[in-house]
Amino acid sequence: MYRRILVPIDGGELSDRAIHASIELALQLGAAITGFVVGPVPSVFGRSHQPVDEEDADQLTTTTSGHQALAKFESLALAAGVTYEGYYHEGPRVDRAIIEVAESHGCDLIVMVTHGRGAFGEFLYGSQTKAVLAGSRLPLLILK
Repeated sequence: MYRRILVPIDGGELSDRAIHASIELALQLGAAITGFVVGPVPSVFGRSHQPVDEEDADQLTTTTSGHQALAKFESLALAAGVTYEGYYHEGPRVDRAIIEVAESHGCDLIVMVTHGRGAFGEFLYGSQTKAVLAGSRLPLLILK
């Protein structure tokens, strides 16, 4: 049925739900997991209120936390006996990056967690999950 599951995470509290649920699902299906983090694209222009070196430090912190989240995911998956590979990507469009990685790595299911903000929250913040659902032909398992 499903052989490779893409699980985009951001290192936040909801990511833990996606990590644990996807490991459990992978065990039941005999599937492998591809963990994925999309980080912000580094800016070539400094912010007017910050020196560029502080911005670079912020970028490094974001990149480091993304890699740490993937490392945590890897250790949990391998401890459970699930085949795992993780990827970090910098890009301006999270939804497009998720879809592209899923397709290029042969994933046949995407597992995502939604914040469940409701219509007003989606209006203010957008919904990456909704954008992936609209743009992908792959099945999407949405956890709340």
